[in-house]
Amino acid sequence: MRTDEAIRLVHTARNDDELFGADEPERRYRALVAVLHPDRLNWVGPGVRAAATEAFVQVTNRWQARRGTVLRGYRCGRPAYSGDLADLYDVGADRLLKLPRDPRDNDLMTREEDALRRLAERGDPRWLPYVPRLVDSFTHREATSGAERRITVLATAPNLHSLVEVRRAYPDGLDARDVAWMWRRLLVALGLAHRAGVVHGAVLPPHVLIEPQEHGVVLVDWCFSTEPGGVVPALVPDHQDWYPAEVTDRRPCGPGTDLAMAARCMTWLMGRHAPRELLAFARGCRSRVLRARPDDAWRLLGELDEVLHRLYGPRTFRPFTLNP
Repeated sequence: MRTDEAIRLVHTARNDDELFGADEPERRYRALVAVLHPDRLNWVGPGVRAAATEAFVQVTNRWQARRGTVLRGYRCGRPAYSGDLADLYDVGADRLLKLPRDPRDNDLMTREEDALRRLAERGDPRWLPYVPRLVDSFTHREATSGAERRITVLATAPNLHSLVEVRRAYPDGLDARDVAWMWRRLLVALGLAHRAGVVHGAVLPPHVLIEPQEHGVVLVDWCFSTEPGGVVPALVPDHQDWYPAEVTDRRPCGPGTDLAMAARCMTWLMGRHAPRELLAFARGCRSRVLRARPDDAWRLLGELDEVLHRLYGPRTFRPFTLNP
C-alpha cells in the first residue's frame, strides 16, 4: 500500500470495517501503520508528512478504541455508530461516549456541550427527552501524539432509528399520517431549543431519530448549533443542498433556519405520498429569505395541527413499524 492510498483510505472510511477490513483487520492495521509512521517518512515533503502523521494518529486511536480502550473509566469497544465528525461508543446504561476523529473538531464538540447545557438549564423539563442529556465531558490526551480530544458522554432513549433508516424502510415514501407525528414532535424539539436561545443548525435526516413504538423523537448532533443571529460553523458533508441560503452563504441564521430544514426532511420522507396541503405548508416554511419564514416553532405546530385536522380529522394513535 502506498502512502497516498493509506491517507485516502483513512479519510474516506466511514467505519472500522471499511478502514481495517472485515476479514483480517490486524493485518490491515499493521500495513497502515507501516506506511504512515512518522519515523518512516523522512523522504517525503512536509505536506505529505503532516497528512500522513495525522492519518497515523487516527488509525492508532481507532485501533485502540476497537480493542477496548478505557477513557476516564468508560470502556470503549468498537464504535456503535459513526457520525459526521465523531465515533460513538456504547458504554452501557443507554449512554454513548462521543469521540471526535479529528482534534480540530474540538470546537464543534464544545458547541454541543454548550447547547445541551443551555437546554438543560433553560428548557421546559417536559420536553427535555426530545434532546440528548449531557452526562459527562472531559479532555483526553493521546499518548502517541499529545493531541487532545474533547469527549462527551450522552444519554438518550433506547431503540432509536434515524430518518435515513425510516426512508430506507419505505423507499417509495411514507404515508403522511405517519410523518405527521414525526413532524409534530420535531417541532416540539425545536420549540424547546429556540426558547432556550439555541439554533440547531443541522436538522437533517441522520440527526432526527425516532422511537417507532412510542412515537418518540430525539434531535441529536448539536455540534453545529449557534445562537439566533449567529453563523452555522460548518456544513455536514454530502448534505450541502439541504441547507437554506443563509447557511451556505455564511449569513446570520435563526429559528426559521431550523424550521425550513425540518420541512425539507418531512417532504423528503413523504415523497410522492405528500398531500398538496402539506406540500404548500412546507413551502411556506422554506421561503428563500429567512425573515419571510415562520420563526416560532410552537405557533407553527398549531398551524400544522390545523392542516392535519382538515385532512384527517381528530388525532388518533397510528401504529408505526420500520418493517412495512
